[in-house]
Amino acid sequence: MNHQTAAVALVNRLRFKHLALLVALDDARNVHQAADAINVAQPSASRMLSDIEEAFGFRLFERNARGMQPTSLGVVTLAYARRALTDLTRFAEDLDVKRRGGHGQLTVGAIMGAAPDLLAQAVAALKTERPLLNVRILGETSDQVVQLLHRREVDLALGRLTTPLQHNDFGFEPLARETLVLVVRARHPLARRANVALAELMDWPWVAQPIASPARELFEGELARAGLATPVNLTECASIFATLQLLENFDAVAMLPESVVRDHVRGGLLVTLPLEIGKSLPGFGILTRNDEPLAEPAEHFVGLLRRFSQPFPPPLTQPLSPGGGARVPRRASPLAAC
Repeated sequence: MNHQTAAVALVNRLRFKHLALLVALDDARNVHQAADAINVAQPSASRMLSDIEEAFGFRLFERNARGMQPTSLGVVTLAYARRALTDLTRFAEDLDVKRRGGHGQLTVGAIMGAAPDLLAQAVAALKTERPLLNVRILGETSDQVVQLLHRREVDLALGRLTTPLQHNDFGFEPLARETLVLVVRARHPLARRANVALAELMDWPWVAQPIASPARELFEGELARAGLATPVNLTECASIFATLQLLENFDAVAMLPESVVRDHVRGGLLVTLPLEIGKSLPGFGILTRNDEPLAEPAEHFVGLLRRFSQPFPPPLTQPLSPGGGARVPRRASPLAAC
């Protein structure tokens, strides 16, 4: 059988239900759970997987005591299945919007630090110009939005590259910096302190982003430079909304984007501590998949993001002192510069 005949045979045998099963198996690594996810009986799912592997001519999964692990060729096949299924779903949604008189859709991944300012301005302008365009916003942290972009669940993203090799897969255009501040609730015993050292905060509860996020990596770097260990009393939370709720309900400390906490500070719910932190966090920007042109709505949205982005401010050069205090004048606190 030549290559062309093999390709035709594969196309004739594969169905989108097969792709759905592969994606479900990739997520669950369990036939029973995958069968439930696509609403078929387990015996049917097992037969479907056998048919798929027969069509490809190789095993996609190794079965062992830990469940199902994809083979090396299975990893490639699963990535294709996820892309194809996502593209079909997005095409069907877009077609339905247009059938009902809409103008298509745009799906954007975004870190929460960009949402209150840059993203909100760009989306508001886009919806003013194109009210029938369906806009979806997903994600909260850079590691989440990069994953969404990789899985083709968003057209583009606002965030940061999170590993050194991701530039091979994604393009990055820097847009703005994200000012980070340390915040506590207004009733926190530290809320009225004129001076606070980083070392003093280690005995308090903390709410921090997961270790894979750029902000958390920066936080751990700040602690290392100050000779401090990670706080023992720490809650990891990827959701900015949940973090804000936690801060308002007990005496915890968190490092968050100034744009996210601004309204909470103005409303008297949260207080920023007089300690500079996070100045070395790389700026965020537009993330796109390499070698894949953007659709017209996405290209237009990129233009709006560029219009509303602010130039990068000059980097601050004064580091945290060994004792944890910031070697900057009081007037140079993070909020004073905003």
